[in-house]
Amino acid sequence: MERVILLVEDNSDDEALTLRALSKNKIPNQIVVARDGVEALDYLFGTGLYAGRDTRMQPELILLDLKLPKVNGFEVLQKLRADPRTKLLAVVILTSSKEQQDVANGYGLGANSYVRKPVDFQEFVEAVLQLGLYWLVLNERPATAAMRRA
Repeated sequence: MERVILLVEDNSDDEALTLRALSKNKIPNQIVVARDGVEALDYLFGTGLYAGRDTRMQPELILLDLKLPKVNGFEVLQKLRADPRTKLLAVVILTSSKEQQDVANGYGLGANSYVRKPVDFQEFVEAVLQLGLYWLVLNERPATAAMRRA
């Protein structure tokens, strides 16, 4: 079973930077990129572009930007947490926003973590390494069957 990271990012430079950092850190997961909130929700719920996708196979980790077109990151998070199929997925808000209100809103809506994107590439690579080590290696996730029943 392929372990997936869902990267929800509309900025092509930030997408390339994140993919490069994941690759540089040899994180073996398949990366699925959603470039707006609607695409992310379609992937997670098997609708739209992803109609027919087996939604029993959910991402190991969601890296979620906040400032997204169509449906913003907060709305994506709210819809994820409202659905029993996705409410326990690991969601890390990965954003450039330094607004304390965004941090509070993110955690209030059920984000597991809030990480500000470092400007420096080497710092960004290190941040992605730490995210990968924690969320993909150390973190204990609920069993898939328990997630579907929850």
